[in-house]
Amino acid sequence: MTNSEIPHPKSEISIEQIRPELTWRLRQKVLYPAQKLYEMEMDEDNEGLHFAAFKDNAIVGVVSLFQKGDDFQFRKFGIDESVQGMGIGKQLLNHITDFAVTNGCKRLWCNARLSAIGFYLKAGFKQTGILFAKNGFHYEILEKGI
Repeated sequence: MTNSEIPHPKSEISIEQIRPELTWRLRQKVLYPAQKLYEMEMDEDNEGLHFAAFKDNAIVGVVSLFQKGDDFQFRKFGIDESVQGMGIGKQLLNHITDFAVTNGCKRLWCNARLSAIGFYLKAGFKQTGILFAKNGFHYEILEKGI
């Protein structure tokens, strides 16, 4: 059997809670490539929890989660383009959903870019019809009752 015939196992994905500044590089690369890295910090970062998906010891997905009572919002959800379509976004979304439920979530929501709505609908989110634009991007608020 030659090297090209040896099957390569899928790399395992691990999801861990991380410090906010560890989200900034991928946040910038995937969501805001025209902006500077230092512009990725949000004032709210210290109020939220931040999660990353790791593949081969590299961060390939990030999301930030904010809680107000039993209402949880996730923001800045990005998956590296090199691994999109591999189910990593779904795993990361399931992870934060489980985390939110464990912590009393009744409603999970996000401001979804219009280009990502299909992804969220497949995950059980519902469209609210509330549309808005910010910084040149168009969004709809999507939510999921838990």
